[in-house]
Amino acid sequence: MSLACETCPVRDSAACAVLSEDERAELAKAGRTRRLKRGELLFAAGDEDTACATLISGALKVTSFAEDGSERILALIHPSGFVGEMFAPFASYDVVALTDSQLCVFAKADMNRALERHPALTRALLRRSQEDLHRAHMLLALGSGMGASDKVGKLLMALAQAASESPCHPRLNFQLPLTRGEMASMLGLTIETVSRALTALERDGLIKREGARGIEIIEPARLELLD
Repeated sequence: MSLACETCPVRDSAACAVLSEDERAELAKAGRTRRLKRGELLFAAGDEDTACATLISGALKVTSFAEDGSERILALIHPSGFVGEMFAPFASYDVVALTDSQLCVFAKADMNRALERHPALTRALLRRSQEDLHRAHMLLALGSGMGASDKVGKLLMALAQAASESPCHPRLNFQLPLTRGEMASMLGLTIETVSRALTALERDGLIKREGARGIEIIEPARLELLD
């Protein structure tokens, strides 16, 4: 499916926002839209010719598997996030849709040509790559040094920040992109412990759960202070 930049919901926040309308239209000719169902692979570990993609909607996880078959989520990709082999070693990991997702996809060769032609795009993607790496480090750091409720609370705040269109304020209502099992995997907890932690946070008035995955942040300042 061809790209429709004029109606793209992340046109002002994705890396391509640094391009002029004419430059963006030129880039769009080389790309296509791809839709993934929850659990569908975007890239598999070992792929020799991975493409590059900007996430338009949904959520992705970057994941690896230990020798015993257990999964480890290394990073989450949220709308306007970039994924591919340009600046990060994704070839060693699977990139999987956490929810139904839509992406703007480019062949690596086409993206390389665009980066050579548009230095501003190169700088924007490098900056975004650095921001995504920082978020990944922050998420991985949640796995140690805290109690269960603190870990889950910090993860919820990280997801609220990622779901927000503002760099300064978290989104107070959002849908969890992770299952209880995926949260447990990230935080080094059991599924039962994650469920108990969510119940405790709700009982203490910090959050409110809405349906299976809906989260409302009631006390963002108190969640930020959890340690």
